[in-house]
Amino acid sequence: MRATLNIPDGLMAEVQKYSGEKTKTGAIVVAMEEFVREKKMRQLLALRGKIQIDYDWEKEEELELKAQEERLKLFER
Repeated sequence: MRATLNIPDGLMAEVQKYSGEKTKTGAIVVAMEEFVREKKMRQLLALRGKIQIDYDWEKEEELELKAQEERLKLFER
């Protein structure tokens, strides 16, 4: 998407410096991706302690091993 933006020169130079990008477009894309990633991370962290997950990994592993044995029996025929 093309856009015309008024970004202060000093800020643009700083974003390019910290992002390591040579182009203004690249620097802005990196900065926007980082902003979105940070917001998503904060939303996930806000859920800490609010979600109860009851997951029995041992049972899940046992079921997977049984399924694997059954698949192997099919190939042995």
